[in-house]
Amino acid sequence: MDFLPCGMYSMADSTLPDSVDGHGSLAKKSREKSTVTGMATLTREERRRRRRATQKYRMAHATRERVRVEAFNVAFGELRKLLPTIPPDKKLSKIEILRLAICYIMYLNQFLET
Repeated sequence: MDFLPCGMYSMADSTLPDSVDGHGSLAKKSREKSTVTGMATLTREERRRRRRATQKYRMAHATRERVRVEAFNVAFGELRKLLPTIPPDKKLSKIEILRLAICYIMYLNQFLET
């Protein structure tokens, strides 16, 4: 098991001590194996890995991710409309939008203080 800073253990080794839950906090880890009808006994982690390997799970995850990214892009588009640039339709990257928003907010704060 690899020891990482802040008392965290590497997830490469799935056998954690009973007192460590993977986030550095103290807790009892249940290592009891459950039985699955028609299959050998599987740990909770093994069941999770098998479920996540299914096509249905992957498709649902991809759909959720597309919706999340689309909402993220819409939010950046709305923020972009509020920022003054020359020319007004100049294409900006997300980091440029954030940096410009920070500068604009600082400018507005200074304007209100004077």
